[in-house]
Amino acid sequence: MNKIRKGDEVIVITGRDKGKRGVVLRRVNDSHLVVEGINIVKKHQRPNPMKGLQGGIVDKAMPIDQSNVAIFNPETQKADRVQIKLGDGGDKQRVFASNKSPIPSPAA
Repeated sequence: MNKIRKGDEVIVITGRDKGKRGVVLRRVNDSHLVVEGINIVKKHQRPNPMKGLQGGIVDKAMPIDQSNVAIFNPETQKADRVQIKLGDGGDKQRVFASNKSPIPSPAA
């Protein structure tokens, strides 16, 4: 079970974008994810009239390692860790480590 999922609000804890918050747009693989507004790079794009792409310099969100982000706890307004708690029926639930409150499922 992934502790950080698509749609979660995360905060960057290290690197160039430290302190910025954003929503996870997608998971690239087991350890990398793309976050909205984080790790933005300039890409020189060649025009492609077949696809309707215009040429020039465009901004692109690149993947960031999940070890460099932490899930954002709206109750404490800080970064928090995630724990997995087993329910009564054996189902797994993600909870914040600091106050044991359940993490709301992302609206994805």
